[in-house]
Amino acid sequence: MIIESPTFSPLRKIMHPSGDIFHGLRKSDKGYSGFGEAYFTTIHFEEIKGWKKHKKMQMNLIVATGNVRFYIYDDEIGKFEYYELGSKNYGRLTVPPGLWMAFTGLDPGVNLILNIANIEHEPSEATNMPIETFPLPY
Repeated sequence: MIIESPTFSPLRKIMHPSGDIFHGLRKSDKGYSGFGEAYFTTIHFEEIKGWKKHKKMQMNLIVATGNVRFYIYDDEIGKFEYYELGSKNYGRLTVPPGLWMAFTGLDPGVNLILNIANIEHEPSEATNMPIETFPLPY
């Protein structure tokens, strides 16, 4: 089975005197594969959530507040990657199904993540493992 790699897409920020506009995802964007649900999650400073691998869900992750490091592990080829997203690097990380993911908060205070998923959350389509399962290389 060939698993696609994650992709980072820089996103547009439009500065406005009354409040800025942050683009997220359009149906014409690469990485859009339908809409199932959108949800937010937070991660505290230096805490780690993970590991999780989806069988069907493609995630489109945007850090709305703070900064977050996402760890991606492809257990088929034994390869780690990481991406830092947020105010320092605003963009969208598209993670296809079949990859393990964990993430950590890089900023004190709120680190808020938006996931625009292609399917609704189904607990049976994902596998969770303790963070110690794949030691983080970074």
